[in-house]
Amino acid sequence: MSPAILLLLAVGLGVAGWLAARSRAWTFKRQEGAERLAALPTYHGWYVALWIIVPLAVFITIWASTAPYLIDQAVLASPAAAELPSFGFQRDALLNEAKSVATGAAPTVFNPAAEGLIEPFRAAIDQSNLIGFLGTLVVGFLGGTWAFLRLKPDFTARTRVERAVMTALLIASLVAILTTLGIVVSLVFETVRFFGMVSPMDFLFGTHWGPDPMSNPENPDPTRYGAIPLFWGTIYIGAIIAMIVAIPLGLMSAIYLTQYADPRLRAWLKPALEILAGVPTVVYGYFAALTVAPMVRDAAVAIGITSASSESALAAGLVMGVMIIPFVSSMADDSIAAVPQAMRDGSLAMGATTSETIKRVLVPAALPGIVAGIMLAISRAIGETMIVVMAAGAAANLTGNPLEAMTTVTFQIVAMLTGEGSFDHPATLSAFALGFVLFLVTLGLNFVALRVVKRFREAYE
Repeated sequence: MSPAILLLLAVGLGVAGWLAARSRAWTFKRQEGAERLAALPTYHGWYVALWIIVPLAVFITIWASTAPYLIDQAVLASPAAAELPSFGFQRDALLNEAKSVATGAAPTVFNPAAEGLIEPFRAAIDQSNLIGFLGTLVVGFLGGTWAFLRLKPDFTARTRVERAVMTALLIASLVAILTTLGIVVSLVFETVRFFGMVSPMDFLFGTHWGPDPMSNPENPDPTRYGAIPLFWGTIYIGAIIAMIVAIPLGLMSAIYLTQYADPRLRAWLKPALEILAGVPTVVYGYFAALTVAPMVRDAAVAIGITSASSESALAAGLVMGVMIIPFVSSMADDSIAAVPQAMRDGSLAMGATTSETIKRVLVPAALPGIVAGIMLAISRAIGETMIVVMAAGAAANLTGNPLEAMTTVTFQIVAMLTGEGSFDHPATLSAFALGFVLFLVTLGLNFVALRVVKRFREAYE
């Protein structure tokens, strides 16, 4: 029996418990001379339902993880498994074939030796389904009965239900925090392993990047792990070229939509602009590789630059800038729209023009939101992968020429982790070091954004 069916059974038992407890609370209220209920009948129902559903969720989770192991052990203990080969791979292949037929996932077995295991598997699966079904009923009945017997007119069901909800919210918060902590710990652990093979100075300040996954991992060449070209390519494409495109276009579009556009036109333009944020990055990558990169190359050749590459930092940066325009525009739009109308009216009443009001009043007042949007856009740009993969190339060049091919940290992380290299080799571990540096840079940008927001934030009535 699949866990989904058991969960549906748990929900059904919880609904039944909710109805029974709610009816029980109403009988307390109708009794002659009964004191006032300490909580509404609905809270009594939720109290019993929680005591049914939560223990059942724990039981089903545990049972779903242990049932496959118990089924396999039951089959291996049967007489039909006595002739199985001792070699683990062959034995597992026969067991998987018989299990697929027993569950209906396959019509027949390919190996005749697995034929005799089908019936033991069916018997074990049926027994497991019966145990899971009965266990669900027993656990739900015990939890519901225990909670149901505690119901009284003075029972503070509301307080207990709210505590349970707060506990669930706390667990949800801890999941996010622990996930972030787990990411940091894993990155730090692998980065320390990498720096045990390659010096941090060679990695952070070296100017040549060319890891060799086939080299001797015991004696790596530290001169091949200089990450400066990767850092420069990431900053040049994501934080310079892309921002030159995104900041002016995003900020000017926000000013136009909030100050000049007709409300009917704004109702169409703003959603159309925000659609750019929903386009998959692989689509931007195809657009950059098939349209923008050839246009950039042809334009360079037309003005006499014959060395222009079909893969260039300029092509990737231009498309990346277009992609992150909504991040700048939306934050700036919301920040400018949040400036009180009294400040606009006061500036205009003093004789300032609309452009002067925007430049001297609205933009400074909305600066925290604008800077936060720019920082968010930069963080998004330096973490982009697909556009770089398809348009910027894989060459780790340390150059200021935007018409040459470049690569970024994210591209190299993908290249190092998608190969067949060992995770004990410095070439593979270098991806974790690059990821850790990228994480620190993004974290630093977020701190800068928070500092700017706190420095320039103003509270309006």
